[in-house]
Amino acid sequence: MNTLTKILITFTIFLTLAMALSSTPNQENIPGIQEDSLVSDLRTRVGRFLAQKPKGLMKCNKNPRLCRAKGSPGPDCCNKKCVNVMTDKQNCNLCGRKCKHMEICCNGSCVNPMVNKRHCGGCNYVCKRGDSCVHGMCNYA
Repeated sequence: MNTLTKILITFTIFLTLAMALSSTPNQENIPGIQEDSLVSDLRTRVGRFLAQKPKGLMKCNKNPRLCRAKGSPGPDCCNKKCVNVMTDKQNCNLCGRKCKHMEICCNGSCVNPMVNKRHCGGCNYVCKRGDSCVHGMCNYA
């Protein structure tokens, strides 16, 4: 590379860095903005992945009422985790009762939605009288 190319690349890097630093908001360069509104503004810009609550903090072995709180994954406590035993495949109707590979947990029962007429393709999808459930569809032909 010649000297002109090196200078151009260096200038581009510095320019990009300067633009990135000048576009980052902080309290000093935004007059009239309170800290609370700045924090809420940043929260709205955070992606869905970063905004999720960590699931590891939902330990219910010492306080089972934690599972009944708003935003909890379920009302039941199994293996120190809040779950819903009516729908959880790893704890179907009872803690530790796992459904088999092709089964799902519907209303506390392990069912195979590919062949079950009362849960065809998913929980509570009932086939009409006389229809069969094949490959998760009623009356598949």
